Amino acid sequence: MTSGKVLLRSALAVALPLQFSAIKAQEQATDSHLALVRQALATELRAASDTQHPMRYRLHKTSPRFSTIKDIVETKDGAVARLLAMNDQPLSAADEQKEAVRLDALLADPSKQRHRKQSEDADTARALKVLRALPDAFDYTYIGPCPPPAEHCDHFSFQPNANFDPPDLETQALVHMAGEIRIDTQDQRVLRLEGHLQQDVDFGWGMLGRLNKGGWIIIDQSDVGDHQWRIVRFQMVMSGRVFFKTRAFDTLEEQSKFTPLPAGMGYAQAIQLLRSDPAKPIAASQ
Repeated sequence: MTSGKVLLRSALAVALPLQFSAIKAQEQATDSHLALVRQALATELRAASDTQHPMRYRLHKTSPRFSTIKDIVETKDGAVARLLAMNDQPLSAADEQKEAVRLDALLADPSKQRHRKQSEDADTARALKVLRALPDAFDYTYIGPCPPPAEHCDHFSFQPNANFDPPDLETQALVHMAGEIRIDTQDQRVLRLEGHLQQDVDFGWGMLGRLNKGGWIIIDQSDVGDHQWRIVRFQMVMSGRVFFKTRAFDTLEEQSKFTPLPAGMGYAQAIQLLRSDPAKPIAASQ
């Protein structure tokens, strides 16, 4: 054997184990990253059921035609809101009086708050169905660290899992959704989720409704203090049909000014708090 061939075989003998080691390390890294996604989604599922860390916060909700700013207090009886501004303008004296009358009526009739709590619980149940499905509904691909200025953050894309069979109405849209997700690697929480509908989605074989291809949602979360994570921005642009009515959803919700509250507060106490300790006035064109 010539010296050249000996050197070539020697190089291959060294290179092949290194190549296999690199492949093995890449596989392990992939498994580790996918485990992070599942851990973060499991954390979100637990957090969605947490009722021991209520908050007071400000909700700015915007649509193409209208916007509101509300002061929200979470209670064991459901959230209670006080309207602060409409179309980025502070309430007029007449609107302030209407809001006071509305809160009086809510305080005088506990059944109104019970109905609101039931509606909140139904929304939470639907959200939990989607959260439970997320680990298996998609195939996740690691992209790399999140771009600056994000720190301790991993970036993934996701595509529908061909083997996922949606168990209920709430999860049917997932089979046609693709997007990206960002995970905080320290707290194992979802920082951002962005999903886009790749095809039309029919509900009840199209008889109940349809969501049109091209719709999208973006959810941003952050630590709002003492390791309590909350959604700080939610944006949805969807169009479709509900029964026989065409609907378009174009809304942006931004939550800020979070303040922790004692657990166990009732809705009557929340109304008292909203009145005795009102939020700072809303400046015009805020």
